[in-house]
Amino acid sequence: MELRVRYLGGHKFEASSRGHVIISDQPWDNGGGDSGMTPPEQVLASLGARVGYYASEYLRLRGLPDSDLEIRVAGSKGEHPVRFASLAIEVSVPYLNECHQHGIQRAVESCLIHNTLLNAPAVDVKVCTSGVLASAAG
Repeated sequence: MELRVRYLGGHKFEASSRGHVIISDQPWDNGGGDSGMTPPEQVLASLGARVGYYASEYLRLRGLPDSDLEIRVAGSKGEHPVRFASLAIEVSVPYLNECHQHGIQRAVESCLIHNTLLNAPAVDVKVCTSGVLASAAG
């Protein structure tokens, strides 16, 4: 899995993968143009969408209605280092008995994004340059 992110100026970026594009930006009050979700909002959206996928698959495979399925994801910010200090996921599915509530809980907890956040991956950051930079001294 891979995607590319291209700088569009200001605080705006374009992420693309498999022909799909997502724009991220900062809100007006943070110097951006508010033309897209912020990157942290996109993290929450990714988690919510993936949790929703697992929940909907659980329902579909059991012939249960999924039309009222809704996921809410909230994150609270921590500092030193800056990060999400906590995440809360609420899966709302009306009319499920207790057995299916536990089943959805197990399905959602097997989510790729959920498990990635619980078991931090190794992250390798590499800064690459191409070309020669002009000397600042001129």
